[in-house]
Amino acid sequence: MTLKEVAEYLHLNERTIYKWAQDGTIPASKLGSTWRFRRSEIDVWVEQRKNVPSGQPGQGGVSNGS
Repeated sequence: MTLKEVAEYLHLNERTIYKWAQDGTIPASKLGSTWRFRRSEIDVWVEQRKNVPSGQPGQGGVSNGS
């Protein structure tokens, strides 16, 4: 997935995803100058964040599709 696709998938701003990718908050790989994401890794990451107290990175605005 691209950065834009992840932002749309999680209903978050692209800049938020970019920042999280840079600091390692969200699982991502950089190919050249482009960030790439595996949907399976994003889904696992979202599930793990369900137990993170509100206000922690990765919590707000994340939709689990339910």
